[in-house]
Amino acid sequence: MKYLIIGLGNIGAQYAQTRHNIGFMVADHLVEVHRADFTLSKHAFKAEFKYKGRQIHVIKPTTYMNLSGKAMRYWLHELSITVDNSLVIVDDLALPFGTLRMRGKGSDAGHNGLKNIQDLIGTSAYPRLRFGIGDNFPKGKQVDYVLDNFPAQERAELPTLIEKSVDMCLSFCSIGIQRTMNEFNK
Repeated sequence: MKYLIIGLGNIGAQYAQTRHNIGFMVADHLVEVHRADFTLSKHAFKAEFKYKGRQIHVIKPTTYMNLSGKAMRYWLHELSITVDNSLVIVDDLALPFGTLRMRGKGSDAGHNGLKNIQDLIGTSAYPRLRFGIGDNFPKGKQVDYVLDNFPAQERAELPTLIEKSVDMCLSFCSIGIQRTMNEFNK
């Protein structure tokens, strides 16, 4: 069995620690704990490792957030992986900071990265891990908020939340989305 984990974010040092890059942060930790390395490949930084007999491929698109679907579509096709065996890790304004929710489908909720994925793979029925970043910003300042770094208090909580996100990714690959949602979506 093969799986594709897609951490959403933007490339470049100026975005590295921003809320919008939580997908990259989770992907980085997932790859690091399995002693794998990312290499620059077509449309993405890509890594792979084995886990419980499964081949796990992890990508961080180099297409920038708003064109994430290009990388996802390419790698699904290139690796012959079904959409059901893919998992997108994404920041979510609609969830309070630190809330983690796995879903098998859903709307793009105004998230340009998810909208592009939906447009390019032709469905909104793809698994995603939503990482809550909260919505504590004044009207009209959403872009500034998502492209800002996490404040110190939230930054202190990130290691635990990223570790739990990694556990959810591995659970998705080993026991499936339904059992993972039952165990972690509390």
